[in-house]
Amino acid sequence: MIEATIRIALQNFPLTSLVLGFAVAAVAILRAPHPTSGARVAEKLLAWHVFFVIGVGNLYNFVVHAFFGEMVARFIGWADSPFQFEVAVASLGFSAVGFLAAFRSFDMRLAAILGPSLFLLGAAGGHAYQMIAAHNFAPGNAGTVFYTDIFLPLIGAFLLWLWHRTAGRGATPA
Repeated sequence: MIEATIRIALQNFPLTSLVLGFAVAAVAILRAPHPTSGARVAEKLLAWHVFFVIGVGNLYNFVVHAFFGEMVARFIGWADSPFQFEVAVASLGFSAVGFLAAFRSFDMRLAAILGPSLFLLGAAGGHAYQMIAAHNFAPGNAGTVFYTDIFLPLIGAFLLWLWHRTAGRGATPA
């Protein structure tokens, strides 16, 4: 049971990182001074989203593509390729920016979300093409990864908008 749960969490790590971010944000919101404002709730949701989804999620992506490339390629339904290392290094860059921006300004968080979001939306397009043209319905191409490639950028954009709307663009993190 535990082994199966860990396998599912690791094979669906974008979703796992999203859930972890929301869980830690919920704890941070509950521990915040009361009454808790909407701005503080938005701040915590955004901060922990950037930390986990962008920082931790892309660090995980770096590790699996750099050190377990053949396994990842099979999971996606592709042949192993030297391009995997390029994806790994790009993910490492996104991760570094995510960790740097998690508890910083709106502009830094926008930058941390924008780059990976464009990458994920492009990857979703590539996955859709592979499903249509090559009938590739491998779990790493057509499974949870495909949907998180679409929804993580939307969630990030929504959290940025929410924080901007409640706290103001010049607000400092709470």
